[in-house]
Amino acid sequence: MANLVSRFMRAAGLAPEAKAAPLSGATVWVYGDARAVWTARDGTALAREGFQRNAVVHRAVRLVAEAAASLPLILTGTSAGEPHPLSALIARPNPREGGARLMESLYGHLMVSGNAYLEAVRLDGVPRELYVLRPDRMQVVPGADGWPAAYDYTVGGRTLRYDQAAGAVPPILHLGLFHPTDDHYGLSPMEAAAVALDIHNAAGAWNKALLDNAARPSGALVFGAGAGASLSDAQFARLKGELEANYQGAGNAGRPLLLEGGLDWKPLSLSPKDMDFVEAKAAAAREIALAFGVPPLMLGLPGDSTHANYAEANRAFYRQTVIPLVRRTADSIAHWLEPAFGPATLEPDLDAIEALAPERESLWRRVQGADFLTQAEKREAVGYPPEKPAA
Repeated sequence: MANLVSRFMRAAGLAPEAKAAPLSGATVWVYGDARAVWTARDGTALAREGFQRNAVVHRAVRLVAEAAASLPLILTGTSAGEPHPLSALIARPNPREGGARLMESLYGHLMVSGNAYLEAVRLDGVPRELYVLRPDRMQVVPGADGWPAAYDYTVGGRTLRYDQAAGAVPPILHLGLFHPTDDHYGLSPMEAAAVALDIHNAAGAWNKALLDNAARPSGALVFGAGAGASLSDAQFARLKGELEANYQGAGNAGRPLLLEGGLDWKPLSLSPKDMDFVEAKAAAAREIALAFGVPPLMLGLPGDSTHANYAEANRAFYRQTVIPLVRRTADSIAHWLEPAFGPATLEPDLDAIEALAPERESLWRRVQGADFLTQAEKREAVGYPPEKPAA
């Protein structure tokens, strides 16, 4: 409201700095044809506007990353009872991080940017440590056949190139979500929900600005409407200064406006209810949750009745989002490290998911009641290995 008088007078071509003579005539409020401003569709901008500044995106990414990282990986396809170096590497990938912490960073980058990179530090051709690298610093270097031949990692003004043909195990594992129009980089769920993200952020900014202005929209000071009265330069400057000093900011919210003769305050008829920004913000939040595969009920969003209760939503979250993500990632890691550690399969331990306990109990009851199955077949049906022979 502080610059309101100067703004609409400049719009009418009557700004005092442009004329030496006194201002005459009624003021005019001009509405322009404004265009929407959207966040840039790059990983850095989306990470800043989404994960760092939007509570819904932040919580959705944390839910997926933490749930996926807490799911243990079981090594199969190896001799039972023998320690395997791949299991030790996954459990303690480097001196600074445990396996769960590393996987949480990996899944977090995958959700935010659609890409995640694992570096294998090798000794005598065998991976000894694993590190997660930032996607915003990595660039794919295509080969003659179009497939990635190397990766450039830039930090601190220096670029390090990872040659994928160096050694049996490539130094970089690139994980990317499906992108229909890009051969090398994945598509972030945040990019698919970028419009909803901008709407949600804009609604929050609108609400904050509204609270800073006494929780009501701005208005217009009308001087000399229909009377041909004039406003001198000195009067204009004094009125503008008083508005800036006494009525701007949240500290002056609700303060009554004292008007002199000839001045009339006309509040704008456009209200927050007319804008309906609360419903728009809730709808945008549900679209963001949909893009990340998180049931809105788990984010505390109103207006969602897809799932009957929280337990059902939690089961759907694991079945439809977390487990497929972990399986794809574990399969990629096992395939990547196979030249060094031999054939092996990494599988998520579904028995560790508390949300799926009712499903396990139902399966066990059905298998236990199947009299036509042997004990070994029952163990196989529920996913347990054969019993070890007695010594």
